[in-house]
Amino acid sequence: MFLRDIWYVAAFSTDVAPGKHLGRKYLGEAVVLFRTESGEIAALEDRCSHRAMPLSSGHVDGEVIRCCYHGVEFDKAGACTRIPNQARIPTAANVRAYPVVERDQLIWIWMGEAAEADPSKIISNPEHNDPKWSWRPNYFHVKADWQLLVDNIMDLTHVPYIHANTIGGNPDQHYGADTKVETDGKKITLIRHMPNSVPPKSYIDAGGFKGRVDRWQEVRFEPEMGLVLRVNAGGCEVGSGAYEGKRDSGFMLANNHLVTPETETSTHYMWTICTTAPKESGVPEVLFDQFYDTIKEDEDTLELQQQRINDMPGRSFVGIASDGAVNQTRRLLEAMHGREQQGTASVAA
Repeated sequence: MFLRDIWYVAAFSTDVAPGKHLGRKYLGEAVVLFRTESGEIAALEDRCSHRAMPLSSGHVDGEVIRCCYHGVEFDKAGACTRIPNQARIPTAANVRAYPVVERDQLIWIWMGEAAEADPSKIISNPEHNDPKWSWRPNYFHVKADWQLLVDNIMDLTHVPYIHANTIGGNPDQHYGADTKVETDGKKITLIRHMPNSVPPKSYIDAGGFKGRVDRWQEVRFEPEMGLVLRVNAGGCEVGSGAYEGKRDSGFMLANNHLVTPETETSTHYMWTICTTAPKESGVPEVLFDQFYDTIKEDEDTLELQQQRINDMPGRSFVGIASDGAVNQTRRLLEAMHGREQQGTASVAA
């Protein structure tokens, strides 16, 4: 299942320098991203109209990308601008261009009908621009269905088991957390409070805690604003007001999960880890390294899941009590897909 009428993160801005290009597949479609020498970003179907050569095997020259096979050139709008030794250029030589927007140091792409692309429907990731925050971009190519990645973030009871050596904590505290799931039909919010918790190693390193903490994990997912799950987590000394919003004295991090389907069973998993820990303390770099190990554990888990699903693709999951946020999220995504299918059928009729 793919959703087409939403924005996806195609790459980090730093992935495509001026005069460079990047070939990737999104939602089963081959796309080439390229940045012109003047700095504008573009996304075209990765297929030359002449003989189907991938444009990602070509070169960026000024404001165009040139096919490496016969030198046919295309601009950022997909218009064929030059065919060597040929004056007339047929309109059939043009290729599809995808709407792209660059914001918060991310390149966003719209895979649906271009006329429906609305940049106001892109969620903000302000930590990437705020000097108060340090952050690091990361990319994993995960051999698993994108929906498994969403499930994984929406059910954080896996943390003490999969991440026992990093951000884990006590399993009983995780399963006994004060948990609330809120939805308005467009957005899912998961809020988990773990008062009087033993802080995990990464929190001790980052926050310098000497004793127990009031810990929180908050996940917000509004897919109509882009397939991004925003996680805010952290801890403060017990009783210092963390659950009333008084968190400046503690440790806080933001983990933005940018989930973009490649195929039905593979995903571009881009993520950023952001922290307010002072840069001069050296803590951000330690934390970034620890979280890389944490998300790598997720990648390994997801790929093992997908292997077993591939073995028996028709076999369903058995639900347990902690699946509440996952179930609501799945229903929301299925409803969005159903509306897209109805719209497609109406246009066809």
